[in-house]
Amino acid sequence: MSTRADAARRGEGAVVIVPTYNERESLPKTIRRLRAAVPAAHVLVVDDGSPDGTGRLAEELASELGAMDVLHRAGKSGLGSAYVAGFGWALERGFAVAVEMDADGSHQPEQLGALLEALEARGADLAIGSRWVTGGRVENWPRHREVLSRGANTYTRFALGMAVRDATAGFRAYRADLLGKLDLGTVASQGYCFQVDLTWRAVRAGGTVVEVPITFVERAEGRSKMSRAIIAEALWRVTAWGAAHRWRQVRGIFRR
Repeated sequence: MSTRADAARRGEGAVVIVPTYNERESLPKTIRRLRAAVPAAHVLVVDDGSPDGTGRLAEELASELGAMDVLHRAGKSGLGSAYVAGFGWALERGFAVAVEMDADGSHQPEQLGALLEALEARGADLAIGSRWVTGGRVENWPRHREVLSRGANTYTRFALGMAVRDATAGFRAYRADLLGKLDLGTVASQGYCFQVDLTWRAVRAGGTVVEVPITFVERAEGRSKMSRAIIAEALWRVTAWGAAHRWRQVRGIFRR
């Protein structure tokens, strides 16, 4: 393993963005595991005014552990806007890599090093922790959730013509250079649709996207934030993006 790849695996130059809303039960364990797994990485918790005091607890963890900041927002504004705010914070401070990771333990901090190494060793601009490539898997998921996720990703590949097998995955690492090309100020999508949106933008920007197999574990504490509204948003947005993409392809053929 090269020195640069080893440094990447430790998290040098990376900030891990962890959005929170009522994650008081799971956050301390997740942050401590993260610190042990990638000791050189910085941590940014983006808290949306959690009523359960998650933001205050995050401040206490930052004081105790160091190399950690907390971005407090006035109220619940959604996963997508939390990550966009975190990306802006990271870019302003010159971090080379920005990571998305859940606070609930479903993303295993011990697997983050492999994502960071992939950026370096495989020359990637975006490394996605994938459940649906060889070696990837899920644990403790009900059958309907797996069917929904697999179906959504199959539909996304068909609609957008992307080869990515897990475009809805939320455990991923971006090079800052790529994020700077994605016009983050125009991102309006939320939930799982946000992940598709950023993947689609990365592909259209010419970024190299790789998938790294991970084990996704259903959260042990708290409640999933999946809802019908999130599913509906993803369906109509992906359909609209796909229709526009196909129209551009057809128009290009007739212009030749």
